[in-house]
This record gives sequence, C-alpha cells and structure tokens, in this order.
Amino acid sequence: MFNPNPNWLDRLADTWRNWRGFLSFIFCMLVFRSAVADWNHVPSSSMLPSILIGDRVIVNKLAYDLRIPFTFTRIAQWADPERSDIVTFESPKDGRLMIKRVIGLPGDTVSLRNNQLIINGQAAQYSDETEQILPAELLQPLSHTRVVRETTLGDQRPIMLFKRTPAWIQSSFDPVTIPPNQYLMLGDNRDNSGDYRVIGFVSRSAILGRASSVAFSFDVDNYYLPRGDRLMRSLRS
Repeated sequence: MFNPNPNWLDRLADTWRNWRGFLSFIFCMLVFRSAVADWNHVPSSSMLPSILIGDRVIVNKLAYDLRIPFTFTRIAQWADPERSDIVTFESPKDGRLMIKRVIGLPGDTVSLRNNQLIINGQAAQYSDETEQILPAELLQPLSHTRVVRETTLGDQRPIMLFKRTPAWIQSSFDPVTIPPNQYLMLGDNRDNSGDYRVIGFVSRSAILGRASSVAFSFDVDNYYLPRGDRLMRSLRS
C-alpha cells in the first residue's frame, strides 16, 4: 500500500536501493585514491623542468607502505624513499600537499653552495641540457633560465636555475645532518621552490607516495589544450 508520509528510515532505505551502485562506486574510488593510487594536479612551477604547470601526475600510494584509507596510520611498510624519488607529502609548515624531490636521506650531511649541491662531502657535477629537456613552447617564456643535469652519488636529475641568480634567492645553506626518520626535499626549479629552505625537514610519516609518471597534461597558457607528448610520460630521471 502506498504510504504518502514515509518516515525517514523508509526514505533512507529507498535512497540506498536507488543509489547504492553509484554510492558504492564513489566510496571504492575514494578508498582507492586514498590508499592505492591517486593523480594530483600540479599548479606551480617548483618542479620544472621535470613537471610542468598543468601536469596531472600519478602518485603510487603503495610505493613505500600501506595505510588505513583516509588516515596516516600505517598497517605495513616495505620500503623507504630513495634519493632522487619525487614524492608527495604534507608540508610540516602548514599541512599543504606538496610535491618535491628527495635529496637527503636520514644520516646524510647536505649543503648548498651557490647552487652546487654537496652530499656527504661529494660535490654534484653539472652539464647544460636546456634545449634537450625543455619543451619548445617553454624555451622563449623561460629564456631567463637554464636547465642543467645534476649528477651526484650515482643519481642524475634535471634542474632549472636562473641564468643570473637574484640576490634574494637562497642559493646556499650550511651543512646539515638529517635526523633519523627525516628527509630533505628540494624542488627541481631550484631558484623558485618552497622546499627545505622554507619548510625544513619532512618526516617519514608525512610522505604519502611516489610520483611515477604524468597521467595527462593541459597547457594552461594555450586555452588548456592537452599536451600529447606528456601522456603517461615517466618521471624517472
């Protein structure tokens, strides 16, 4: 018999019957993005030239450990971040989601002298690769910068520097020894990145996952047209 005034439990049951497939899909997707893999929009230039503004990067949440969905509670751990990994983490300064490159591991001694990185007493070597790495559409707008390949302790990565470093850029810092369970992060856009020099060390528990590749990308300066050459592009150096 039709009930013109169903109570709230009846309405809830009807809603569940009508929408349970869709709601289950949404819940499973949220769990997947929280604990397994996610894609993150990159709105800033701090990781140029490796990650462009407008890239959506795939983040492997299972790269290092397994967490209870929607929490920082770790159920199991099977690996730790390695030097040169690109990782996402919550900023120790304000809790914002950030993406940077791991430069220093626990126990390392790291310093920066006029943008030359020194890890455990070994100075990085640099070679100019601007035209080989930067996309053609960025060469002109970023003509005030240069791209070099930084090589240290067997790792290589492209970084971006100003051709003439402004006085306000913190291009040096004294040697620091990284405490246990802490990591030192720097942006690949070394002269324009709010990294260790702003936020300090990042704890192991704050690291959410490893960025593995670019899912897709939109050119924010060209009517948000897709960049075909960025589709599933690996972020491994």
